[in-house]
Amino acid sequence: MQIMQLAAALDRGQAYNPTSSGAYAERMEIMDGLLQQLVASSPPLPTALSELDGEWELVFTSVAHGIFRSSPFFLAIREAYARDGEPDKAELFFKLHELQTCSWGISKIGRVAQLIDSSKGYLYSEFDTNLLSLTTIPACDTRNCCPRLEAALPVGCVITASKVELQGDRLAMEVDYTTSRPVPGLSGLRPLPGGAGKWIAEQIWNLRVPVGAVWKLLPWNKGLAPTCAVKLVYHDGDMRIVEEDGGSLFVYMRPVAPRPIDGPQFK
Repeated sequence: MQIMQLAAALDRGQAYNPTSSGAYAERMEIMDGLLQQLVASSPPLPTALSELDGEWELVFTSVAHGIFRSSPFFLAIREAYARDGEPDKAELFFKLHELQTCSWGISKIGRVAQLIDSSKGYLYSEFDTNLLSLTTIPACDTRNCCPRLEAALPVGCVITASKVELQGDRLAMEVDYTTSRPVPGLSGLRPLPGGAGKWIAEQIWNLRVPVGAVWKLLPWNKGLAPTCAVKLVYHDGDMRIVEEDGGSLFVYMRPVAPRPIDGPQFK
């Protein structure tokens, strides 16, 4: 219960941003202590990927510079830099990415989740995002001096599909492709109004971007695949905690309101 309370108070860990200040650092230290105690009391860890099947929602992470880093795509970026002996450059990349996408309300991350399907050998990592989610823009009109409200520009859910294997206590992943899907209440980016714009948006949802194949073609990757791994450190059936190579933790729980993945791009 204490872990859940702190996770909520810290906005899944996003309230602590060492780039801008040391605010909430003490609370993060308390959370780290609670998580380490929990990890030390973990039941026996799964020995088969099928034991991890199903949906998992991210409720907390101790990682700095963005909860988007739970995605295998960003984990693969960190591993690539570490493999070249330059892990600090990965941290700089994540810091800049956070500043570019999350500053001034440009983007806001909503639900972050994973779905593991052992029958396919895939892990689907997803996050919902809004553009221009800063909905209050200070402005004066001719009648009174008060803020005017502007609507957020809706987007949807971005999904990274990765091949996955449980190797001992590690989830080893290789990024395959990225796709997207609509989120109830968010209409997505429509380049045109009306029916034509809706049709185009539907086609965009069904696209599969071959990230893995493109990654190998980039000269600095030297033909290597986008791979990464996290260590499974706790699992009790309802909660799962994994640790990235940098030592940060990602805490997942079974969702109260499941949202199964479906669509032609997943066939």
